Formats: sequence, structure tokens, C-alpha cells
Amino acid sequence: MIMLKAIFAGGCFWCMVAPFKQLTGVQEVKAGYTAGHVKNPSYKDISTGESGHYEAVEITYDPKLVNYADLLKVFWLQIDPTDTNGQFADRGPQYRTAIFYSNEEQRELAEKSKQEEANKRQKPIATQILAAVKFYEAEEYHQDYHLKQPLHYKRYSEGSGRAKYIETNKRAGLNPNQCYVTRENGTEKPFANEYWNHHEAGIYVDIISGEALFASVHKFDSGTGWPSFYQSLEGTEQREDNSHGMSRVEVRSRIADSHLGHLFPDGPKPTGLRYCINSAALRFIPVAELEAQGYGKYLSLFKKNP
Repeated sequence: MIMLKAIFAGGCFWCMVAPFKQLTGVQEVKAGYTAGHVKNPSYKDISTGESGHYEAVEITYDPKLVNYADLLKVFWLQIDPTDTNGQFADRGPQYRTAIFYSNEEQRELAEKSKQEEANKRQKPIATQILAAVKFYEAEEYHQDYHLKQPLHYKRYSEGSGRAKYIETNKRAGLNPNQCYVTRENGTEKPFANEYWNHHEAGIYVDIISGEALFASVHKFDSGTGWPSFYQSLEGTEQREDNSHGMSRVEVRSRIADSHLGHLFPDGPKPTGLRYCINSAALRFIPVAELEAQGYGKYLSLFKKNP
């Protein structure tokens, strides 16, 4: 198995571990320091802002399960890329944002994603793209802080303003129904949503991140009034859902962590599964536009299934 590494600086490293660690294909996320002039730095060294280091995370991932472009999408959702001197309540050069590339492919993807982010913003992007240098692991008490000190982590994330910014960022551009479904775990009305009876060839992507979720070749009429698929693409996660007095499997998007719908074991062959999904969580891209919009790798699905 070939594992690759990615390094991102996004302000306080406590808050940058969890968003990546929950992704399928990510083996490990380490908090640490990079790009400074002090060897073997401690937290005390970097906290002054004078060592030149960034607080950063080093991600070890399986490229067969999650790709670098997806990691970049997660990164941009966690930060304010227009801030030149820190992130949220954390000020100083150690809290600046940066992408550290390890090869030319990573550099090119980082530059492309930065330009896409710039197109959405009114202010210039302050996030730098730099060649990766030595990464020093932080002290053990900093590792997986969100798991070791969950209450303090939650207070910190909310108190710093980061949690509110991320949620606002994810809601930007969504209508009330899309917010209700994706951000508040809502369910839209059956037979009265955009894609329940939609038959055009193409793929359905996450309304927030654009991550590929489902393909029309796997869509079927379940009679329920919601878009139904017997399998998903790589962009979905499953979680236990015991809300409303029921025991169900919830389907969420990996990158934006949005509620999509639920998974049931009553679908057709070959999987026997039914992904029951809300139209409000989706955006449709027709086959003719896949290449132009960066989803060319999915064209083979439609060559096999004309």
C-alpha cells in the first residue's frame, strides 16, 4: 500500500486535525510545526511567533481512497484565507495559513484550488503555497486534542469564532431549504423536490463542496418520491442515526459534512442498497459538462452504461 503525505497550516492545529481525520482514506493526522529556523522546536519556542514556524498538520493518506484535491477542499472550508496575520482569535505569524506541497502535482493542484478560492472572494487570498520542509511533531498533549479534551476543544472552537465562520461559510449561497436539509439534518417533501423524477445522464455533486456523490447510471425509481441510488461514488460517509426514535444509517458528504439522506437495505441488485437522498443537498452536472467542470474521470461510467 502506497501512502502519501500532505501538510497544511490553518491556524490553531487543534482545530485542523478532526476535519481530516474523519475522512475515509486518511490514516493519520499529526499536529506539529514547520518552516521555521529553530531545530526541534517546542510549543514554547513557536508560541512567541519568533521561531518562524507555522502550526500545521501532517496528513498520511491512501490516494486510492481520498485524493489530494479532496484534501484541499477540506482545507479551504476550515480557514479564512484572506486573513494575513492569523486565524480568528489566534494572532501572530505562527497562525498564518499555508499549503506545503511535496511534489509538482501537489503544487499544481494547490495553485488551481487557490485560484478557484480567489474567484469566490472580494479580498486577496493570503494563504501561501510553499515547498514542504521538515515537519516536527508537536508534544503528545497536542495530538488528537479534540478527543482528549472534547469539552475544552468545543469551547475553544466556538469561542475563537472558527466554528461560526465555518458554518457561515458552508451556508453561503444556499437557499433556506438547502440550509435546512444539509446543515440542520432536515428532510424535504417527497415528490416535490428537484431530482426525484430526473432522468438526464450525469452526476450529482455536493451542493456545498462540489464533491462527486452519485451517478445517474446508479439511479432508480424507488417509488418514495426522493432521488434513490443503489450505490454511491466516493464522496459519502455513513453514520449511525438514532434520532426520532428510529435506528437508521445516515448518509453524509465527506468534505462539507452535510446531511444527504439515509441508507436502506431494500434496493435493487447488484448491491441491494437504497441511498434515499434529498435533492436539496445535490447539484446536477450533465455528461456534456463533466470534462469542463473538472469531473472528466467519471465519463467512463457513461461509456460503459450509455
